[in-house]
Amino acid sequence: MRLARRKSAGSKLKSVSSRGESRAGPVRRRRRTPEAAEREIVEAAEVLLREKPFRELTVDDLMRRTGLSRPSFYVYFRDRHDLVLKVVEHIGGELFSMSERWYDGTGDGRARVREAIDGVVGVFAAHGPVLRALADAATDDQRVEAAYLALLQRFVDATARHIEEEVAAGRVLPLDPVPTATALTWMMERYLQLELGRVASDPPVESVADTLATIWSRVLYGSPAGQSSSD
Repeated sequence: MRLARRKSAGSKLKSVSSRGESRAGPVRRRRRTPEAAEREIVEAAEVLLREKPFRELTVDDLMRRTGLSRPSFYVYFRDRHDLVLKVVEHIGGELFSMSERWYDGTGDGRARVREAIDGVVGVFAAHGPVLRALADAATDDQRVEAAYLALLQRFVDATARHIEEEVAAGRVLPLDPVPTATALTWMMERYLQLELGRVASDPPVESVADTLATIWSRVLYGSPAGQSSSD
């Protein structure tokens, strides 16, 4: 009789344990490195910013798009604005690495301009709706505005320095570096927002790159890549 009771109790415990495991199983979260967890949150934010404006983005919505708990958000970010800084940093890093094809490259300047613009347009085609959401948010949120303006100013400063170097070397027309860099950078940003800032099945990537490369090359070198200034 005692043996039967023990077996019965053991079966119940095993059943409870089995049910507990099955219930606990779905909510178990795999371990991630801090870098991987932060990246997962940033990528989820990029997805959400394609769907709704920044002002409607909540931590609850965001963390439901990840495999992390809601409190995990505050391990990596102070608030939504801190997250936006990281999103801007992530995309800005990609854009700047493309721009360095012109800043740091060698060879024909007009060809390097085209190569850099092809890269920038490609990044913008991938992240355009997110950048548009950030630009829109900057109009009524001072902290987002500061982050977005800082990103653009980084490009203005780098472009102005390179124009100055190219002018001194006699490779670029005698232009005033800062106003020229400011105009080119902001023109490019507005045009990219207009053409690639919305989700589209077939974005006009090639024509956008052609247009921008022609403008930059004519302003800086007097002619686009593949042509001499006398053509």
